[in-house]
Parts: sequence; C-alpha cells; structure tokens
Amino acid sequence: MAHIVNFGFLLLFCFVSLVVKAYSSSDMNALDAFHQGVSDPQNAMKNWDTSLYDPCTWFHITCDNDNRVIRIEIFRYGLSGHLAPQLGNLDRLEYLNLDENNLDGPIPQELGNMANLKSLSLNGNRFSGRIPPSLGKLQLLFFLYLNNNKLTGPIPGELGDIPTLRVVDVSSNNLCGPVPRGGSLSSIAITTIQGSTNLANEALDQDSTNNLDGKD
Repeated sequence: MAHIVNFGFLLLFCFVSLVVKAYSSSDMNALDAFHQGVSDPQNAMKNWDTSLYDPCTWFHITCDNDNRVIRIEIFRYGLSGHLAPQLGNLDRLEYLNLDENNLDGPIPQELGNMANLKSLSLNGNRFSGRIPPSLGKLQLLFFLYLNNNKLTGPIPGELGDIPTLRVVDVSSNNLCGPVPRGGSLSSIAITTIQGSTNLANEALDQDSTNNLDGKD
C-alpha cells in the first residue's frame, strides 16, 4: 500500500513539474522574442541564454515562487528596436519598466493581455503610433507612464475601464483630441499638457488643471 501511495505522489510531482515547465517555457519564449527584437549596446541582457531552462536567473528579471516572471526592469541601458508582441504572453507580469531607452515603433496591442500588470512604464523612448485601446483590459493597472515619446492620436477612453488606475502620464507626445474623463479617469489627473498642444485642453476640469500645476 505504501508503494502505491509513494507512486501516486511521484506521478503528482511529475505532473506539477510538467505544468510549471510549460509555463516557464512560455515565459522564456516571450523573453527571447523581446531579446531578439532589440539591440543591447550595454549588454544588459548578456546572460539571457535560452539554453538555460530557468529565465529567473537572467539579469533584470524577477520571478515568483512558481518561477513565473513578474517583473522586468531594464531602464537607461540604451536599448533600441521594437517591442515584441509576444511580451503579451507574460500573464503573470506585474511590473514592466523600460524607461529612458531608445525603443521605437508601435506599442504592441498584445500588452493588453498581461492580466496581472500593475505598472507599465515606457517613458523616455521613441514609441510612435497610437496608444492601444487594448490597454483598457489591464484591470489591475495602477500606473501608466507613456510620457516623452512620439505617440499620436487620441487618448483612448478605454483607459477609464481600469478600476485601479491612479496615474496616467502621456505628456510630451503628439496626441490630439479631447482628454477623456469617463470611468476611473474622472477621479484622477491625466498629465497631458506639456508637449501635447493638439489636445483639447478645455476638456480638463479645474481640479485636474490644479493637480497638473502641482497644486493641492
């Protein structure tokens, strides 16, 4: 009987290990696609080796207790190139910080699939195109920093669908159209005015304008 119980535990352990391996492989594939899509002049990702099973050992990566990637922080390293859409497959990711690099091209709409994301910080790059409305699916997002890029078009009203949102900074872009005030956006100040002269600034109410000026 004891042998049967031990064999059952062994099977369970193998099954759990396979599930964790599958998830980790998915994370590793997403990270590898990101790595392949950018130039890394300062070798910030020099140990990102796909022959290593565990990406949790890679520089600038943090994982949870299940060996799933929850944090990527690579800022001020001069990265250039495009963001890989596969980053959206990092469904446990909570923090993505790629500030002050030289990344360009569009912000992939697939980033809206990162269901656990709490902070998205892409400021100080050269991203162009529109802010993806799909970011409105990030239902746990607190902080959104897209300032100091080359983004165009309107601020998507879908951001108001994020109940947890506390900070939105899209200043110093080339945005246009009205500043949306629906949903959760009605209770926070959207920092937009600097460098965004085509926005309909009159859409901001007086309280928001005071906040933008640093007033209480």
